[in-house]
Amino acid sequence: MRHLLQGNLAQNSFMPSDPFEAERTRLLAVAYRMLGSRAEAEDVVQEAWLRYHAARSGGGIQDLRAWLTTITGRLCLDVLRSARVRREAYPGPWLPEPVVSFLDDPAEKVAQRTEVSLALLVVLERLTPEQRVAVVLHDAFAMPFDEVAAVLNTTAGAARQHASRGRRAVAEGRSRHTADVTEQRAVLEAFLTAASSGDLSALAAVLAPEVVAIGDGGGVVSAGRRPVIGPDRVARFYAGIIGRLARDTRDVTLEPVLVNGDAGVLVRGAYADGRRLLSVLAVAVADGRITALYNQLNPAKLGSVDDR
Repeated sequence: MRHLLQGNLAQNSFMPSDPFEAERTRLLAVAYRMLGSRAEAEDVVQEAWLRYHAARSGGGIQDLRAWLTTITGRLCLDVLRSARVRREAYPGPWLPEPVVSFLDDPAEKVAQRTEVSLALLVVLERLTPEQRVAVVLHDAFAMPFDEVAAVLNTTAGAARQHASRGRRAVAEGRSRHTADVTEQRAVLEAFLTAASSGDLSALAAVLAPEVVAIGDGGGVVSAGRRPVIGPDRVARFYAGIIGRLARDTRDVTLEPVLVNGDAGVLVRGAYADGRRLLSVLAVAVADGRITALYNQLNPAKLGSVDDR
């Protein structure tokens, strides 16, 4: 699996000769996959950097990559345990912070990024902190279970069990997402065209029987308080959204983008009362139909596209 992440730490003043610099992008990918938040991932890696600089003078670091991964994993575990309480009180569904790539981004900028789909991040959110850490470190980053156990402060057998349970939960809860980006774009375009025309039959035709639509407004922007499930309900829901946009907004643009490496659209405009419209819509697609729609509207999670 690939991972998608570009963090503001790219602008930090790490010296090129600093061994930490060679590990920074990988650590950001580890932290983002665990936390689903670029801001939290950047904070964790910054803390790991501080601990590295405090520890290196003692000369006790034998394997820098393993040491940094362990520190990052422990920091993420602490954040996950704390976040679990915060997200239980979150107003409405919680979606990960998207990483948006614009189609005209320079190749060297895109090359700095690694990818992990929103579909996977959404289901990882359902795991316990221990399961998520074990699955990410072992399955995505090939960390041996004895080292995973050190992160979790448990035995290798218990770490293996956390990973096994986490894998089962991922397999059972993940939306089907098998299409390549070209097919995703075609299906998404058909969906948006049908929604714009108000053709509910055409809209439902591009939705899988198990389709789910999730919106994250963070209690700041109006979004569904619960996931919308089923093609008929999702079709009516999005036809209603497009109708309200046409009635209540102006200067609306829909820009094709990549969202965590998958097809998506950036929606920008303004409401009649002057409020700004900004959202990122991403999809999961399988067998020519949309299996999930993820609509991020929370301004706090859209900083990466806010000034574009």
